[in-house]
Amino acid sequence: MKKRTLLFLTLRRGSVLTFSLILFLSASCSRNATPDPNQQIRQSVASTLAAIPTATSIPPSTPYPSPTPFNLAGLFCEYAFCIGHPIDMAFFDVSAQQNPAAPSTFSQGLLAAFNGNLFIQVMWQTAPGAADPKFLLDTIVDDAVDTLDGNLDVMLVRNMNVMYTKITSTASPLLPFGGAGAWTCRDRVFAWKVYTPQAEAAAPLFEEALSRFTCGQ
Repeated sequence: MKKRTLLFLTLRRGSVLTFSLILFLSASCSRNATPDPNQQIRQSVASTLAAIPTATSIPPSTPYPSPTPFNLAGLFCEYAFCIGHPIDMAFFDVSAQQNPAAPSTFSQGLLAAFNGNLFIQVMWQTAPGAADPKFLLDTIVDDAVDTLDGNLDVMLVRNMNVMYTKITSTASPLLPFGGAGAWTCRDRVFAWKVYTPQAEAAAPLFEEALSRFTCGQ
């Protein structure tokens, strides 16, 4: 009976050792198994993709207004105002010509332009609060050589009080007709005069000059 017990224990111990050896070998084989190359590739690709920085979204383009063509031909711009004139003429500073030490300024000035068929004069002066430009119209119309011809037209042009009248003149026998106008713009008053060979030529010239007039812009 005792021998059977010892034999049983011996067999039992052998079985346990055999089972333990199998587990040890299985674990060793598992540790030394060759990695799956496909799995490695998938992991490498995944890590590479994860490392790529996220692209910054492109901001929407800001629309900018296209430039408006602006014709400078026949336009005088200085002393903080612009005024139209025939393209074959150019204004010069009468004040500077008469006295180089006292040229025209923002506050007051006198310009002139002429050729064989036209003589144009422009003057201005500051007059804060003035709504009636007639005092400068009376200044530019020279009583010694100019005579008012017809009625004085009063109108509102682009929020500017405007006056215009036909004139005749003895200043030049070649230019016996003409017109004179005056208007207000902000804190200044402007006056304009032209001598022409034909009576009907003056008004369109005044309209052209005033249509391109701006001040303080």
